[in-house]
Amino acid sequence: MIRPAALLAAVALVASAATAREIDTAALLELPVADVVVLGEVHDNPLHHANQTLATRAIAPKALVFEMLTDAEARRVTPALLADEAALERALGWSAKGWPDFVWYYPIFTAAPALAIYGGDLGRDTVRRAMTEGAAAVLGPSGALFGLETPLPRDVQAQREADQMAAHCDALPEELLPGMVEAQRLRDAALARAVIAAYLDTGGPVVVITGNGHARTDQAVPAMLAKAMPDLSVTSVAQFETSAPDDPAFDYWLVTPATPREDPCNAFRR
Repeated sequence: MIRPAALLAAVALVASAATAREIDTAALLELPVADVVVLGEVHDNPLHHANQTLATRAIAPKALVFEMLTDAEARRVTPALLADEAALERALGWSAKGWPDFVWYYPIFTAAPALAIYGGDLGRDTVRRAMTEGAAAVLGPSGALFGLETPLPRDVQAQREADQMAAHCDALPEELLPGMVEAQRLRDAALARAVIAAYLDTGGPVVVITGNGHARTDQAVPAMLAKAMPDLSVTSVAQFETSAPDDPAFDYWLVTPATPREDPCNAFRR
């Protein structure tokens, strides 16, 4: 008997909670089969991108969805560009967007043959609109699929505002926090929408390259996919530096050495 979609989603969540665990790099080569695998990262850690490349090669996906690309940018990718790292970087305007060194990301683009490339970014100006207009208004009719029209419960809203404050070194004016939460909800939904498009176009599997925040199973891309397309099987993998949080909201996670960097809070202090 075919289970209702809602029951399938509930079963998947219970299974995820039961199997969530820390893994090592070798386990990236043997991740469970899934329609969608979300590979998190700390953006400027080259080890994380090397691990994403290993996992992508092992999964052999039909499509890649990048947080770092808009749909228009992803459509620029051609087989000829994929064969030329420098030309691909120029075509994507990578360095102008402020992402870490393209040399770390390029192997992911070429990790599987005949990959279709999709972008889940909406562009900075569009994301900023969500801070004043709300995520649902900016994403449009598809926002309802991801629950954007429903206000978050008060306690969840408060926690997400606190998370935004902590992520910005406790330096944000409090009046900006609700808008920051809306911007994050918009970005999660836009990524989830791109994943669904990639899956419907190719049949999967689909690999998603994104920051850890968008890989959270409780509130980010996996949660929105469970709401919009509950029959999809989704696996989320996070990568942390030095140690993992006490309650990581992911199916699997790795802990790697930290990459040397200036304290990011220095920018706020200056």
